[in-house]
Amino acid sequence: MCTNFVPAPRALFTSALDWPEPTFDYPQESYVGYRAPICIIAPDSGTAELRTAAFGLIPFWAKDSKFGRHTYNARSETVASKPSYRDAWKKRRYALVPMAGFFEPDYETGKPIRWRIERQDQDIFTVAAIWDYWRSSDGTGLNSFSLLTINADGHPVMGRFHAPGDEKRSLVVIPPEHREEWLNATAKETGDFLTPMPAAEFTARPDPRPTKGTRSLSRRKQSVVTNHELF
Repeated sequence: MCTNFVPAPRALFTSALDWPEPTFDYPQESYVGYRAPICIIAPDSGTAELRTAAFGLIPFWAKDSKFGRHTYNARSETVASKPSYRDAWKKRRYALVPMAGFFEPDYETGKPIRWRIERQDQDIFTVAAIWDYWRSSDGTGLNSFSLLTINADGHPVMGRFHAPGDEKRSLVVIPPEHREEWLNATAKETGDFLTPMPAAEFTARPDPRPTKGTRSLSRRKQSVVTNHELF
């Protein structure tokens, strides 16, 4: 599923989302382990806040941050029962991840070609996620998140991706009018939001992975990302 996406550019937060501009740095493309901005309901204040978090959920009981390499996507059908996710789900730690686009492999040529999925109007959109807080042995804290996925067999846009014979999966797009509701949803209400993205509003196009040198530069930029809260 999704291992790579484009976080919403800093300059578009206010105009596209009516959210404050992030005060921390993050890469132009996020891979597993990279930081990205997410919106959550802060446990201490009960209000919506933007925070930086690592892509790949790290449960509180994990021994180290490498755990997140395997938990970047959470299947909505099993998120409530899987050990890696169930504590975050039980505590209703729902999140929104603002994106300009995300990537999936297309096998139409027989080889995996990276395609970019984005809105037809190229506007920013928000994706459903869960988040958790982990503390290392030296006391350093880290927020992390996993993108929720649903079945996409037959979907006009998402149904074309992944290897032949594999189940088709899709991220869950939360529209503007339901963002606050998603963050404050009860366990019984979450199913109302886990629906296919509107096919008429999204499109996909080939977007091959950047060259090795470009990826290395992006990884060096990742190392300077801080873990500050926004507000």
